[in-house]
Amino acid sequence: MILICDDDSAIRSSLELVLKRVGYETASVSNPKDAVDFIRKQTPQLILMDMNYSHSTSGEEGLTLLKQTKIFCPDVPVILITAWGSINLAVRGIQAGAFDFVTKPWNNIALINTIQTALQLNNKPDDKVEPVIGETSFNSDKIIGKSPLLKNVFNTIARIAPTNAAVLITGESGTGKELIAEAIHENSKRKNAPFVKVNLGGISQSLFESEMFGHKKGAFTDAHYDRIGRFEMANKGSIFLDEIGDLDAACQVKLLRVLQDQTFESLGDSKTKQTDVRIISATNKNLSDMVAKGTFREDLFYRINLISIRVPALRERLDDVPLLVDYFVKRQQELNGLSNIEISAEAISFLQSLPYPGNIRELKNLVERTILVSGKSVISDKDFKEQYNESPAADSSLPDSVYPLEELEKNMILKAMSLYGNNLSKVAIALGLTRQALYRRLEKYDISYNKE
Repeated sequence: MILICDDDSAIRSSLELVLKRVGYETASVSNPKDAVDFIRKQTPQLILMDMNYSHSTSGEEGLTLLKQTKIFCPDVPVILITAWGSINLAVRGIQAGAFDFVTKPWNNIALINTIQTALQLNNKPDDKVEPVIGETSFNSDKIIGKSPLLKNVFNTIARIAPTNAAVLITGESGTGKELIAEAIHENSKRKNAPFVKVNLGGISQSLFESEMFGHKKGAFTDAHYDRIGRFEMANKGSIFLDEIGDLDAACQVKLLRVLQDQTFESLGDSKTKQTDVRIISATNKNLSDMVAKGTFREDLFYRINLISIRVPALRERLDDVPLLVDYFVKRQQELNGLSNIEISAEAISFLQSLPYPGNIRELKNLVERTILVSGKSVISDKDFKEQYNESPAADSSLPDSVYPLEELEKNMILKAMSLYGNNLSKVAIALGLTRQALYRRLEKYDISYNKE
């Protein structure tokens, strides 16, 4: 049963109607005193609570009621109802223990999704139940590792994936946050719907609205055709907002609006559009510090941070290095048609001793570069050390006119040319380049080759 507490009879009636249509039993009260009397006698599954009563706009009555509710029903999720202009008040409510907030006028679909998420997350699994990892219903094939820290991440994904909860994935660069986001989507009820990825760090403020919400032909100078935005593309599915910590203040406000009620307007179009999406965000920044410094909106932080997943750094799970190395080796064998490649035990020990500031991405690049440059079927720790320690910048024999990165690139191309007998197709694939890009580099570095 859901308890509705609001002093406006029209709002109580409207909420009762919406909830009963989707099968929820309801009870309603009009003031904090009646609410406290109700929860003293019985415990509802969830409480929808207004923040203001008796024509007051301070919200203090609502905050007091929330604190009283948490005394009598500490485990019951509370969803606050507030006006858009009182979001700061709602943030105070979340800090006091509320599950989430909705703004008036609310969107029925967004409201039901929030209620369902709150109820699903509140169904805590029995502590005696074994973790779900290993069950065929949980798909984590793309995430390599068996360390305890990673298993904790898997268990969190398995628990929250079936819900519509907004998820914030944190962790250093190169830890695989995007793979975690994909796993959440693929194990959700939305897995057959779109999974749309957006790198917010790569979108300028001037293009934000067009990219995210779309535009109509003629909306601005270069709008020669209608464009569908990312939120519309992700309808019924999930949207992955990567590098959300890089979003500027103006764009944060625009994003908060659509996250709040899941409606938006395309540029040049006055028609309001509805979208049903699950929000998954990621950042390598400390958003809590950014909130304290005023560079990230606190209300947006709470909106995206209903569930937080921290992806451990590679140095925290070095036991997974052998599994990752094996995966990267097999991938190179498949991509480049190489014969079986073995990594010596000494090489694995060396790889497990590295600090990895670049995390999994750094390990991947090191393994692939060593395979490419060494050309050996058995790779030793010496081979990895040569690649790991290779630093053209430290080579005093290089002329000042040569940039270190260019010299490294030239050396890799030369070694790849030697390894593949100047077969440009294989060299391009091994280096991850197109044939045209390889030709440009061969000419840039004056490397002779047989024109095909």
